[in-house]
Amino acid sequence: MKWRFIDTGFNTGKFNMDFDFELVNNFAFDSPVLRVYRWKPYCISLGANQDFNSINTNKTASVGLDIVKRPTGGRAILHSEELTYSVVYPVPDNNSPKRMYREINLALKNGLKYYNSILENIELEHSQPHFPSFYKDKKSMLCFAVSAMNELNYKGKKVVGSAQRKIGTVMLQHGSILCGSYHKKIVDYLNLPSDKLEEINIEIEQTTTDLETILGEKINYKRLADSIKKGFEYHFKIKFDKDKVEELISQVN
Repeated sequence: MKWRFIDTGFNTGKFNMDFDFELVNNFAFDSPVLRVYRWKPYCISLGANQDFNSINTNKTASVGLDIVKRPTGGRAILHSEELTYSVVYPVPDNNSPKRMYREINLALKNGLKYYNSILENIELEHSQPHFPSFYKDKKSMLCFAVSAMNELNYKGKKVVGSAQRKIGTVMLQHGSILCGSYHKKIVDYLNLPSDKLEEINIEIEQTTTDLETILGEKINYKRLADSIKKGFEYHFKIKFDKDKVEELISQVN
């Protein structure tokens, strides 16, 4: 297969989700895609089955935050100081989507190690939470409140969160590589009982971290994107073709 690499830079929440769908809808089965992107303005995305009523839209409007639905599952994420990735891949014959989820996270792990050797200590999560019980808890409104099997953690804290969906014969997986701590402010925009706010703030501090905190320095997003690309090339033993991004963007706008 001939893998393609796309860096679409900064765009709105609607554009970013529409673009991932465009990649799925126009997918060529011999050409898997790795895309990286960012968000402007910052944006809260909700899982496909999450209600907009969980967000205080008056507060988000007052600070200019976007709100968008993801085509994948999970709960609310504040996309801010992060590099987001998406992978579009044919539903594998020999490997289940769950196995591909693991393989993609291993490729991300390799990319993070290329960025800085300190990140060699990032590990795959080895356990799966009992989601029916988790979703009964108020903290389940946050996507980063718990790590799923094979997500990437640093010293027990989630640093990359991912979600996957099979759409026909195509698999879409996308996720957030946390680069700064601004994502924790999502608690400010959730419709939560006031007596739960402190508990959930503590929870998100205990369950997430980010590259800037780990490395003690600002993140070079261009170098990070190049490192993730290199990690995929190493793990999947491929060489990327680079798409003409302007042509693809014109299909979405």
